[in-house]
Amino acid sequence: MIKTHILGFPRMGEQRELKMALERHWRGELDADALEAQAATLRARHWTLQRNAGLDHVTVGDFALYDHVANLIQLFGCEPARFGFTGRETPLQRYFAMARGTAAHVHADSCGCGAAPGEGVPALEMTKWFDTNYHYLVPEFDGATQFSLHAERLLAEVDEAIALPASPKVALLGPVSFLYLGKSKQEGFDRLVLLKRLLPAYEQLLTRLAARGVTWVQLDEPILGLDLPPAWADALRLAYARLGVVGQPLLLATYFSPLADNLNLACELPVAGLHVDAVRAPGELLAVAMKLPQDRELSVGVVDGRNIWRSDLDQALGQLRKVQALRGGRLWVAPSCSLLHVPFSLRDDKALDTELQGWLAGAVEKLDELRVLKRALWGDEASVARELAEARVAHAARAVSPRVRNGTVAARVKALPADADRRRSPFAARRAAQRQRLRLPAFPTTTIGSFPQTPAIRAARAAFKRGQLPEGDYRQAMQREIELAVRKQEALGLDVLVHGEAERNDMVEYFGEQLSGFAFTANGWVQSYGSRCVKPPVLFGDVSRPQAMTVDWTVFAQRLTSKPMKGMLTGPITILQWSFVRDDQPRADTALQIALAIRDEVADLEAAGIAVIQIDEPAIREGLPLRRADWGAYLAWATRAFRVAASPVRDDTQIHTHMCYSEFNDILPEIAAMDADVITIETSRSDMELLRGFGDFRYPNEIGPGVYDIHSPRVPDAAEMLRLLQKAAAVIPPELLWVNPDCGLKTRGWPETEAALQQMVQAAQTLRRQLA
Repeated sequence: MIKTHILGFPRMGEQRELKMALERHWRGELDADALEAQAATLRARHWTLQRNAGLDHVTVGDFALYDHVANLIQLFGCEPARFGFTGRETPLQRYFAMARGTAAHVHADSCGCGAAPGEGVPALEMTKWFDTNYHYLVPEFDGATQFSLHAERLLAEVDEAIALPASPKVALLGPVSFLYLGKSKQEGFDRLVLLKRLLPAYEQLLTRLAARGVTWVQLDEPILGLDLPPAWADALRLAYARLGVVGQPLLLATYFSPLADNLNLACELPVAGLHVDAVRAPGELLAVAMKLPQDRELSVGVVDGRNIWRSDLDQALGQLRKVQALRGGRLWVAPSCSLLHVPFSLRDDKALDTELQGWLAGAVEKLDELRVLKRALWGDEASVARELAEARVAHAARAVSPRVRNGTVAARVKALPADADRRRSPFAARRAAQRQRLRLPAFPTTTIGSFPQTPAIRAARAAFKRGQLPEGDYRQAMQREIELAVRKQEALGLDVLVHGEAERNDMVEYFGEQLSGFAFTANGWVQSYGSRCVKPPVLFGDVSRPQAMTVDWTVFAQRLTSKPMKGMLTGPITILQWSFVRDDQPRADTALQIALAIRDEVADLEAAGIAVIQIDEPAIREGLPLRRADWGAYLAWATRAFRVAASPVRDDTQIHTHMCYSEFNDILPEIAAMDADVITIETSRSDMELLRGFGDFRYPNEIGPGVYDIHSPRVPDAAEMLRLLQKAAAVIPPELLWVNPDCGLKTRGWPETEAALQQMVQAAQTLRRQLA
């Protein structure tokens, strides 16, 4: 029997309805009931699409108002005690307090607002979901952590699906991955000991779901694609030995990476079915099909859930028919992972020409691909002959399209000198030259690059794109915003300024729009975190830079001030990672093409007199393969791409880079090998924990640990920032320290931005006096 299903669906809606509703709710313009009603409407709409595509089950439990891992924190009653919840708050108030932090607040008797008393509480730490650009909220565990089931929200969603009517399959993160992806908040505490406390809550949930009529529960254990320590592999055996006897059929799901040495473990766990990623690990598929007991269901993720290229349906059918023959005809067909990582739909996107549109597939189109595969595997290929023929034509056309290859780019890459990735002098010599040129104080203050994208900025940009605002008027409007940002920074006393990026829509999209080889969608949004959505470029061909991209804006800003003005660029690996990248050549080749384009921009900025140039690489850790054996090759070409971009400048030009929301300690030698003069990193949510590794490693260059979290509306005071800086100065030589926020400020408003930066500058000035 052939079945089709998905592991998850995009949450935001076709027109980002959830984003708009969340932000209205946070502004106080939409009450909780109205927010919940919008969420229910979206769920019903998405389930209807799944049902109409012929899926055998609709997926329930993948929807989240902020993050699916945060959903589990509430589902299993393990909200961190530090939030000080009193019980008077609603679950929704507590949920958003964990996600966004709480401001300083004094409770009225009947307030019930969800804010903790006292000085406010920082949000949960946020980090990347494996090697994607999605950010999850990190659970916090210690010896006092207890678990209890609070399933009302999930059960209500199950009831909604049944009433549609549809057959629900509940999808949740599995217990071992939930603990693995959390953090121990107690010195020396092993969070794995919590598994025996957690499993009873999962058992209770499975029992209640079975009583509700749920026939399948999908438990995601993506850590099966990692290099698992033996204790965690044993934990999986323990967990599924207990959960497997509850009586609720379980589909164990793994994705993003080959199973490798965990293949036998995954096939032996006592579950009713196993899902594997046949896009990331096609070479393992037949081994899994033969190893998995014949009484188990095998779900094959053959449609790419991570990228937007149209499936090669003939190739997919070839894979699936081999498995079908081995499994006696029993087979589930699915995307490789949740469709959370692709746009809702690209079928009628008005920004794409007909040729490009024919090469691409969003979530809705991928549902249709599952329908076609199912009909063909049933033996009814005639009923989908048209769809199969269209897919063949599209693949053939893309392979020979002259838009994809550029001989000039290929020749430049081939002629690149071997030392093109090296600065002229070692860091010590560069540092002396830069200090003489820049003459900065101790603990220099700066920001990461962007300032608030106000409604006026967004309105002007939208009017310009629609052709309703002449280019000259648009430039003047952006120059006014740049001058405003410069004057505010001068008034605050910052030492190295930025132009604020008023003219930029997104740190990757802005550059992709000016580079050859990229295309853009009108509505190809994907969720990054919370309500934050990004619209990744479509990187379909060879990359080059027709003309300068940032020089005019940066030079205009520099002329407004005598202080150093940073030129702001996005690095080659981040552009690669945050685009829907081509799959017809090695990623290393594409990265080098992008690096050469950025290199040209760096050279032009320096020639225009810009003394400080920042090349952001927040995604370099994100691109790391999940298997350690594959790290070396990736890091070699990724760090070389950065150095190629950064290396055409003189010694007295200071190169910065920025990284955020990832764990860096295990790749510090490679980060050091990037040889940026200054690196700024996110550290405030981890209370400078991430900085400890840089100190232990003795990171050789200058470093700016973020002193406050820009993803929260909370404004910490100078004393809190000073405490973090003092922790930083204890592990990093003070003469190497910079002072900055965690990340860019485009999502914040001006009042909180100015208030926070004022506190930051005050903290830096205090530290200068203390350590003078």
